[in-house]
Amino acid sequence: QVQLEESGGGLVEAGDSLTLSCAASGGTYSPYDMGWFRQAPGKEREFVGALRWSDKSTFLTESVKGRFTISGDEAKNTIYLQIGSLKPEDTAVYYCSGTEYAGGPYEYWGQGTQVTVSS
Repeated sequence: QVQLEESGGGLVEAGDSLTLSCAASGGTYSPYDMGWFRQAPGKEREFVGALRWSDKSTFLTESVKGRFTISGDEAKNTIYLQIGSLKPEDTAVYYCSGTEYAGGPYEYWGQGTQVTVSS
């Protein structure tokens, strides 16, 4: 059974940095892309960015470019989301997920990790 587990969240101050982790386990799970999403209070979940394992290329939405970095350790089946210069509007539950093939739907969601940024 595939499991995704996010970690690394917490209560931080504006301007701080944080690194979130997402570890995938279970069977022979080998996602094509692994992505990060976030859901702020009262808002819908939004896509933040993704890493493609085949070439380690990454994609970030325009709103987080320059502050967010995605990386991965294939041996550990883990991806990371580094967030710099945190802002109160980054407060959200951060989730990771994966696709089985290029352009496929994101499946298998973890419980998420809460990031709260105080001003």
